[in-house]
Parts: sequence; structure tokens; C-alpha cells
Amino acid sequence: MPDLLVRDVRVVPLDPEAAATPAEPVDVLVRDGRIHAVGPDVRERPEAEGVPLLDGGGRYAVPGLWDQHVHMVQWGLTRTRLDTSGTSSPQEVLDKVAARIVDGVGTPTGVLVGYGHRTGRWAERPTVAALDAVSGEVPVALISGDAHHGWLNTAALRLVGGPMVPGVVSEGLWFPLYDRLQRLHGAEEEAELGVARAIAEAHTRGVVGIVDLEFGHPWRQWRERAAEGRPPLRARTGVYPEGLDEVIASGARTGDPVRATDGLVTMGPLKVITDGSLNTRTAWCCQPYADAGGSELPVGAPNLPADELVDLVRRAHEAGLEAALHAIGDAAVAMVLDVFAATGASGSVEHAQLLALADLPRWAALPGRVRASVQPAHLLDDRTVTEQCWPDRTDRTFPLRSLLEAGVELSLGSDAPVSALDPWLAMAAAVHRGDPEGENWHPEQAITPRQALAASVDGQRAAPGGRGDLVLLDADPTGLPGASTGEQARLLRDTTVSATVLDGAVVHGG
Repeated sequence: MPDLLVRDVRVVPLDPEAAATPAEPVDVLVRDGRIHAVGPDVRERPEAEGVPLLDGGGRYAVPGLWDQHVHMVQWGLTRTRLDTSGTSSPQEVLDKVAARIVDGVGTPTGVLVGYGHRTGRWAERPTVAALDAVSGEVPVALISGDAHHGWLNTAALRLVGGPMVPGVVSEGLWFPLYDRLQRLHGAEEEAELGVARAIAEAHTRGVVGIVDLEFGHPWRQWRERAAEGRPPLRARTGVYPEGLDEVIASGARTGDPVRATDGLVTMGPLKVITDGSLNTRTAWCCQPYADAGGSELPVGAPNLPADELVDLVRRAHEAGLEAALHAIGDAAVAMVLDVFAATGASGSVEHAQLLALADLPRWAALPGRVRASVQPAHLLDDRTVTEQCWPDRTDRTFPLRSLLEAGVELSLGSDAPVSALDPWLAMAAAVHRGDPEGENWHPEQAITPRQALAASVDGQRAAPGGRGDLVLLDADPTGLPGASTGEQARLLRDTTVSATVLDGAVVHGG
């Protein structure tokens, strides 16, 4: 762990009781991976002698940024996948597939994988037969933008052992197929090249750490990345129920370092997907979807019974593992709060997209520390379909301000690749709740730039004892007092990161 003296920076205050504006420039000394001292005279102290120097030049300093919900392999693979986002019908996707096949698939696996389409507002349903007609014997697997279903042709279904269905494969039937795509010959090589690029891009945005909720055994992947000299990144790695026995048997607990990763990678939580998603109409709600019609699942559905979830979380808790429980619908959120109450476990509610506001007091009173891990940029994609599916409850979707006011800890992320691994985009969406150039959506649930930044640094502060992770910025991201939320969001979205320091080493800029 290298030492570093960062000279002449203005530390941006993040706590509510702190001064509204950064103080005069100070020096920050990092020793052995931790912030050792902060002050105007640190450069003169004996312990700073001979330490490598980064001249801040009066720039603004914040703690290293984190994304609390990432699927790292999937995010890396977006660099080679066919982009199907922004399409409004099956035919638009089919046209993209046909054009790509003419140009050549060009992947190590021989499978054409697409990503990004959202069927929530499509008038027609995608079919295997239509995909077969344009693809023939070339295996094609099209992953939805929320990653909760796959539209596969017959060749791809055969290749990954999927059910021969007429349309898409979703939720519990889909996730194992998703995993098998990653295990095809050549898939790992393709993914790791994308991951290396994704880490380097994350550094340019000031990101020093992620919670990696990838399927499979991500802790092994991070160990191999460290051995191969990939760009460094802090990571907490999750485990899904099918791998829980292995992790418990190993004795690994949340927070334990993963060996051979220089202490940057640690064991994270048990991840359980308790319901579906809005766009697939599988998020579990208390009231029917407005457009449910004759649906067999008018309120969505849980993916597993409450007693089974209690058993999983209790076993993990007793073994020293936190729990990260995916819950998008308000019925799912209520269930996972019951589970945290029954088990005393700590962890997070992932997404918490639709809430019953009456549940917030009991959330804040839970025996364990349970964070709201929310992805604000999702509201940019989901606003229209929310108004179609949940028009009577839009006021309690992504209720960030209500969460904070109730005393619930808030942490922000992206769910990359569902939205970009870009904390500045997430913060901008949390502050304005819409495109900065347009009208904000339910502004009563917006939070301030300072609150958004505080929810993006993994609880760290640029103060003695903190991790040796810093981001230098050309402008104060919490500035513009009295500005509109749109102006504040533009400042966040357009923030320039001039340097990123991870564990005392400069990994971007200088």
C-alpha cells in the first residue's frame, strides 16, 4: 500500500451539521492505505517527509465513490453485446439482429447476445418463431434491459438447455440460462477483457469500489483478476442461495478479505431475488397492476415463500453473512422487512422501488442495520411504464427523501448493466428525478446534492482513519446554492474527475 501526500485540496463537507462550503485548502496524508492526517500544515510534519506528492492545486476532494449494486461481468460484456435499448417493438429488435448476423456475429462463443430491450410498453409480444425466422441456426440470446427475462431463439435454447417456450423465458427459469451463457467456451475471455475496460472507465468517474452481485463465484474471479494484474478496484462479492452452503463451509464472513487480492476484495452478502421487475410485470405488489387485464399474476408474485426466505437469511446471519434482498414491489418490500425483523440480520433491501410509506417507521426500527440500496437512474427508464402500471402509486416510487427522513440509511448504485456504472448519473437522478433539461418527477421525493454524495461514498469521510481513497474534482458538486434542481443535476452529471486515488495510489489523472 503506497503512501501519498495530497497537497492543497478543499475537502467537501458531507455531514448535515458540517459547514455549507469547503474550508480553506488543506493537505491530506495517506499512510499504509489509511488517511493519517488532514490539515493546513501536514506537508511540514516529519511523517510526510519523502512521501510521494499529488498536487491538488486547490481542487475539491471527496471520498472515493462506490456503486453498491453491480453485476460486473454483465457490465463488462455490454461492450461486445448487440445494443437493443430504445427499441419500441419486436420488429425493431429483429431488424437489429438480422443486420448483425449479416455483418458477422464475431464473438468467441459463436452466440449473438443482445442487451437492453424493454417490453413493458410493446404492443406485441416477442416470439421464438419470429426470432428463428431472422436468425436461422445462429444462436441468439437477447437479454432484457432489467435482466429479468431472455428472448432466445431455438438454437440458443438448445445450446443452454432451456425450455422450448413460444416466447420469452423469465425469472426463475431464466436466471440459470443466464448463468450458462457465461460458461460457454470463450465466454470468460470475452468477459474479462470487458471487465478490465470497465474498471478503467470506473476510475475516470471516481469509483474506487463496488458491491459485485454477479452470479456464480465472483470472489474467485476477483482473485484471478488480481493475479493477472487487472486494474485495481475494491469489491464486496455476493453469494446466491445455491452457493450458500459452500461459503458457510469455508467459514467466510461478510467483511473477511478474499485471499490474494491485496485486501481490496472482501466477502459480501447473501443475495436473494425475492420478486421480479416492473417491466416484466413480476414485481410483487399489494394491489393489481393497472394494465393487468386478464393476467394470471395481476399483482406479480414472490419468487419464494416467506418461510423459506427466513430460513435462508437466518442461516446466513448465524454464519456471519449479511443479506441483500432484492425487493421491487411494495408487497416484496414488506415481506423482506418481516424477514429482517424475524432474523435480526443486517444488510440491505435492494431496489426498494415501490414502498408503502407506512412501512418506513418499522424499517428504521429493525434490530439489524438494514440499508436502502437504491438505483435512482432507473426512474429515468421506468417513469413511463410506472405511470402505465402503477398510476395510483407513483408518489411512493423511489421515495428517497421519505427514506432519509424516516432515519433509514440510503446507499446509491446502478445495478449495472441495467443502468450505467456512473455515480454522477445516479446522483443527478436522485436530485432532479428526471432529465435535467426537463420537468422533475415527484420533486417531493428528491434529495440534495450533499445527501446524494454522502450516499455514494460507502460511509467514508476524507478524515483521519478513513480509507486512503480520494477523488479530486474541478468544481464543488454540492455547490450552486439556490439553483434549481435541474441546474444542480447538470452540475453533478457533468462533473469532471481530475484524479482518483485508491488505497494511496493514483489510478486516474494526477
